[in-house]
Amino acid sequence: YQDGAKMMRPVLTREEYIALRNSAKQQRLVREVRQEHKEASKRYLVQMNYSCLPNKDGTLKGSTTMSNTVGMDIDHLQPEEMEQVKERILAKKDELGLQMLVVSARGEGYHLVFRRRTELTQEENLRWASELIGVPYDEGAKDITRVFFTTCLEDLIFLEDKIFEKDKDDKDFKDSKDSKDSKDSKDSKDPNDLNPKNNNPSPCTGGTRGALSFKGIPYSTIISEYWRLTGGEPKEGERNVKLHRLAVNLRAICDNRKEVLMEVMPRCGLSEQEMMSIVDSACKDNPKGISKVIESIVREKSDGEEGNDDSQPPEMPKKLPKLIRLLTRNTPEKYKAAVAHAVFPPLATHLCDVRFRYTDNKVHEATLMNCLMAGTGAGKSCIDDPIKYIMADIRQRDRENERREAEWKRECQRKGANKDRRDRPEGLVIQIIDPDMTKPALVMRMDEAEGHFVYVKLNELDLFEQLKGQTGKQHFQLMCLAFDTDSEYGQTRIGTQSVTARPKCRFNWNACTTILKGRRFFSRVLTDGPISRINFCTINEEEIGAEQPVFGEYDGAFEEELKGYIDRLTGARGLIDCPQALALARKLQRECADFARLSQNQTYWNLSHRACVIAWLKACVLFVANGEKWEKVIEDFVRWSLNYDLWCKMQFFGEDIEKANNGDGARLGTRGPRNLLELLPDEFTLEDAKRVRRTQGMSTEDRKCRHMITQWVFRGYVSQITDYSFCKKVQ
Repeated sequence: YQDGAKMMRPVLTREEYIALRNSAKQQRLVREVRQEHKEASKRYLVQMNYSCLPNKDGTLKGSTTMSNTVGMDIDHLQPEEMEQVKERILAKKDELGLQMLVVSARGEGYHLVFRRRTELTQEENLRWASELIGVPYDEGAKDITRVFFTTCLEDLIFLEDKIFEKDKDDKDFKDSKDSKDSKDSKDSKDPNDLNPKNNNPSPCTGGTRGALSFKGIPYSTIISEYWRLTGGEPKEGERNVKLHRLAVNLRAICDNRKEVLMEVMPRCGLSEQEMMSIVDSACKDNPKGISKVIESIVREKSDGEEGNDDSQPPEMPKKLPKLIRLLTRNTPEKYKAAVAHAVFPPLATHLCDVRFRYTDNKVHEATLMNCLMAGTGAGKSCIDDPIKYIMADIRQRDRENERREAEWKRECQRKGANKDRRDRPEGLVIQIIDPDMTKPALVMRMDEAEGHFVYVKLNELDLFEQLKGQTGKQHFQLMCLAFDTDSEYGQTRIGTQSVTARPKCRFNWNACTTILKGRRFFSRVLTDGPISRINFCTINEEEIGAEQPVFGEYDGAFEEELKGYIDRLTGARGLIDCPQALALARKLQRECADFARLSQNQTYWNLSHRACVIAWLKACVLFVANGEKWEKVIEDFVRWSLNYDLWCKMQFFGEDIEKANNGDGARLGTRGPRNLLELLPDEFTLEDAKRVRRTQGMSTEDRKCRHMITQWVFRGYVSQITDYSFCKKVQ
């Protein structure tokens, strides 16, 4: 660092590179990071950049000149994955143009460097390499100024001397005037600069704020807005005080993690030691006022980009539970969210006689039903291969039992009504059913399942209509019965050859449909319950002419890794206690309740009850598959899964459900529920509240508006000044 800005210089020989890696200090720091888990030590490791050249003044920030190599990060691998990934990379080293491969600082992944394909952008190079070696694409690594923390010589797996060759067109590391990918550095601007008035770095820039974000808002934007609302950036003599106040507020949205604060905090010319002292002190104080900064940014974005905030579903977490990471490994980025939801019904189908106790003390089995709704040609078949591999073991056993059943049927046909005809064989557990199965056949499969779930995958949702019966709603009743605890599904017939049975309804399924067909399919039962019991997902639309996504290959290593999780699911029995999942369910219930109060959206509130149950069941399935070990990434994933599910339901059905409930033509709109406080000024009147409710298609009846504000006052969202006609937000 020099005056708060990161500087870089070239490393042009193998000897210098190895010397930097193998110093005594470097070895000590790596040991502290890995063995003693001192995250702060990581910041003092040597940092390398493999994707860009420095600016003329040696600064890294704002560089636009790409080097002839690309640096790539493969992080958070499990021990059993490390060797497999390494072998795949080395096997593809010629095609990849591999120039360096090394174990990462925490020892949980790799850094690799490969030859740049000049016809592709930085992001396209990274996507190409990810698909080639079969690892997930890292969204956070597409910035060419991304640095990598260097480790020791013993971690170096592969090093090619070509990595030290200078680009032909960048003599003395100056920008090439005729390069289409470069500009003169005096014209380059970093969008993360707080005050980019000229080419010199802002005195308060530093860290990697542009690469990190809070709920989709870059920390650089949050810090910039903070300075705007608090009188501007610190001047000489006030740096320590102002930076301390900033750190105190940022800690609330940095998970109180010092290493994250050190990454996002501006330096303002202070040394790393001074910054560490400020961060240490800040983490002991109580944060205030950062919510006002976030609200200001969200409000400004909402005003400037009307309708954009809710036009896309919540973004999937970068860090995923190990099983979900495995199942989405070969899936292109645009399909990962859909696959991450769709895999749960087949996973849960492997559970037999496994129960979980919910927050209301009722016992549930893992009934999970998923419907993928997306546009025509969106790629809904992306879920096919993951489901096929999950269900492979069940399909193999089913084939044997189907063979036994067919043999028995042939024998019965030969003997006709002969009294010596053999009874139906026992143990005909067949879990995967045909999409066009009739009700008697489905009842028989459930009855013979011996406590297992039956499962079906429907390429078209309307195939369910085979089961609709005389009432036209029997297939919807089946969905409701499957979700509810201890429900039976069956029939009583007089004929001796007819199926008479009432087994417990254990039924998991996946279905696909277009959005228009899906809305039409559920239009008659909007308020009857099926929608709230189903987990919905979608695939984001892409621009016309977008490139075709490329899938990875499923190989023996994938099957072997998946087998461990499947074995743990099939081997589980009885009532399983997962206190972390239960605590998470209560937390999610509170979060949904808070948002329902703030949005005053009855439809969202009604849908959230069962959506929380679905999310909790997913957490339980992941817990069992993970060997009954809980991990923080499960909580993050399940919270996202809940928000995504509710987003889909509100987008696809919210307006129709609202109309059906109210019968007054009130419109919810297609943007989904909004936090009404975000739409109100800091000080507002009863009339202001009515105005905002009116813009959201909600009732402006005096009684309902006063009740809303009473709730807000009681919950501490607003403070009462005189009466309910004049309230002020609590910051």
